[in-house]
Amino acid sequence: MADRDWEAELRKIDAAMAKQGPADPLAAGSTAPAAAPAGARPAAMAAPSALGLPTAGTSSFGVYFRLTLAVAVGVGIIFWPYSARCGLGLYAYLAAVATVVVSGAWSAVWTFRHRAARAHVLSLLLLLWGLVLGALDVLPRVGYAIPTADHPVTWACEA
Repeated sequence: MADRDWEAELRKIDAAMAKQGPADPLAAGSTAPAAAPAGARPAAMAAPSALGLPTAGTSSFGVYFRLTLAVAVGVGIIFWPYSARCGLGLYAYLAAVATVVVSGAWSAVWTFRHRAARAHVLSLLLLLWGLVLGALDVLPRVGYAIPTADHPVTWACEA
């Protein structure tokens, strides 16, 4: 390593960087942009379309439609008409609860992408709701929570 001329290596790197131009457009000698009007957002917080970036093809309608479907599934699980104590009924109920969790996560991703803050909070609450419903049935069966008459220890029904 001692036989290497580091000064020459650094000069090569400097020459390559000089060919590329400055990384900061203001460093090239251009003037600073005019002061932004009061209430304007900085460029880092600007909407993608204002920066000339491509925008997503989904409208706000699509985002709120996804959220409405997810909320409908989350509310509908309250009115589950079948026995979910054991066996096939329990497995079907847990699949429906998994659907609530997935739909909550699905709507949370879309509301986050489209910067819909209130809708995003509702999506996260829906996700939490699904996790709580699943925990109520799974935790007593794995020995973590106290079993009750509605949530027994067994997974399968007695024959």
